[in-house]
Amino acid sequence: MKSTDKQLETKVIHGGYDSKDMLGSLTAPLFQTSTFTFDTAEQGERRFAGDEEGFIYSRIANPTVQLLEERIAALENGERGLAFASGMAAVSSVLIALTKANDHILCSSGLYGCTYGLLSMLKEKYNIQHDFSQMENELAIKAQIKPETSCIYIETPINPTMKLINLRTVVKVAKAYNIPVVVDNTFCSPYIQRPLELGCDVVIHSATKYIGGHGDVIGGLVVGSKEFLDSVAMSTQKDIGGVLSPFDAWLLLRGLKTLPIRLDRHADNAERIVDQLRRHPKVVSVYYPNHFDHPDYSIYQQQMERGGGVISFEIDGDKQDVQRFLNELSFIKLAVSLGDAESLIQHPATMTHAVIPVEERLKMGITDQLVRLSVGLESWIDIWDDLQKALDNL
Repeated sequence: MKSTDKQLETKVIHGGYDSKDMLGSLTAPLFQTSTFTFDTAEQGERRFAGDEEGFIYSRIANPTVQLLEERIAALENGERGLAFASGMAAVSSVLIALTKANDHILCSSGLYGCTYGLLSMLKEKYNIQHDFSQMENELAIKAQIKPETSCIYIETPINPTMKLINLRTVVKVAKAYNIPVVVDNTFCSPYIQRPLELGCDVVIHSATKYIGGHGDVIGGLVVGSKEFLDSVAMSTQKDIGGVLSPFDAWLLLRGLKTLPIRLDRHADNAERIVDQLRRHPKVVSVYYPNHFDHPDYSIYQQQMERGGGVISFEIDGDKQDVQRFLNELSFIKLAVSLGDAESLIQHPATMTHAVIPVEERLKMGITDQLVRLSVGLESWIDIWDDLQKALDNL
């Protein structure tokens, strides 16, 4: 089946797979093998030389992993997908592939803590500099581009402040300077946002989150041009070795099948929780893209289909008050990560973004009062009941 022939809701189930090729197996088989045999020594030579297609070793390619790569490429409308052992393996492989010593990366004004840690390491070891930008308009972006800028790296929505970046504006400037644009699309998934369609060059997912959707697998995915990802596959991925296992690929393929249904439920629940949080006297601010009073609501209307399942909000109090609130929760789980069936809540300043220096963290809008909630698939009434009781006890 040609992936271009069907809608996204169909592609997540059927894209890239024909049961006739696999003895009629309805579900894609799990090729749980480390290596593959050759019919002859000459065939092995041809495959290693790249003169014949076929599998060699699962660190290089595996049929189950390849199906996942083809499916995510179809969903993002990219030429090729590449699967990694984690979201950070995907981020590091892409940034290493796009940079060399003494280069410069221009970043959105907030980043996941481990991405920040990676950038700090690249700066310390290889003098690869980075700057943060609000990217509010073309002039602001141009002002921070340097001759050695090798890529622009963006989160949108930004984790955990939910600020949005106008991708069309960034792309317009980047194309003028011939600089690739990389977007971490984890919070949205291709069901909600497709950056490649807006002109961006590379899309990254922590597949651990909404792609998997069940909190039982770690993985990362990248989509982009065939030329770029071919080079990544045969360099930073193959040689560093951050490859996805066949079993984890199989789990992600299973999770993808329900992605649209799950994300609609996540978003429906989130919208209801946002309305309730905004009315509670102990909640100072609520950050959620699909709300008319979000400062970037106009950007949301241009590039996102739904608001997603993540809400950030600030509590009236100090760090101890916030921790007391978190400890009062009953069935909402105090845990990092997001996109699971279970509602998860965490304190970015002391958890996911603790590695970022306090001054920089505050510039990003990550205060001690900020809480990030990944709204699950439970009844929104029960989710709100749990939140309300904990807030009322402050």
